[in-house]
Amino acid sequence: MKIIVFGATGGVGQHFVRMAVEAGHEVTAFVRTPDKLQTKEGIRIIQGDALNAEDVASAIVGHEAVISCLGSSTGTKKSNQLELMGKNIADGMSSAGVKRLVYCASAGINKEIPGFSGKLMMKLLENPLKDHRAAVDYYLLKGFVYTIARPLGLKDEELSTSYKEAFEGVPPKSYSISRASVAHFMVKALSDSQYNNTSVGLAK
Repeated sequence: MKIIVFGATGGVGQHFVRMAVEAGHEVTAFVRTPDKLQTKEGIRIIQGDALNAEDVASAIVGHEAVISCLGSSTGTKKSNQLELMGKNIADGMSSAGVKRLVYCASAGINKEIPGFSGKLMMKLLENPLKDHRAAVDYYLLKGFVYTIARPLGLKDEELSTSYKEAFEGVPPKSYSISRASVAHFMVKALSDSQYNNTSVGLAK
């Protein structure tokens, strides 16, 4: 499948690009700083800014699916970066006639993390969660075939393929997952129709 990856130089994105190439996909990485991309062999690289609507729209043309591993550069501060980048991607997809989307958001966008620690986590991450939620809401308006990944706390740990998935809420008794495992799920979901139009909580 011909796919374009936004956020390809991020923690999840780097793993995704490598795994997608290994899975046989034709991968384009849309990046602001190409030198940060660890996997370059077999990758088409487009340099651009996801906050620039024209850059995004022109890059999407000719692809069959869009992957977003984008994160905000503002940490926990109030921001609408993810919403703006999401709107640019969604509008670009509509213009190019691309229907398939796999988006890495975060657990908590649906206020679904249970317990006191869950409420505390969602309060600490209130601003980025709102920003992710706004991006997701805009995608959903467009009628795409979507998969939303909702990982719990991201860790730089080795890949494990025995992670837990929850189509409602989040997997119980776990509060983290490796970035590599999230990328593995996103590659898997891209080609597995059981994940079409689903929002999946992920944890180790």
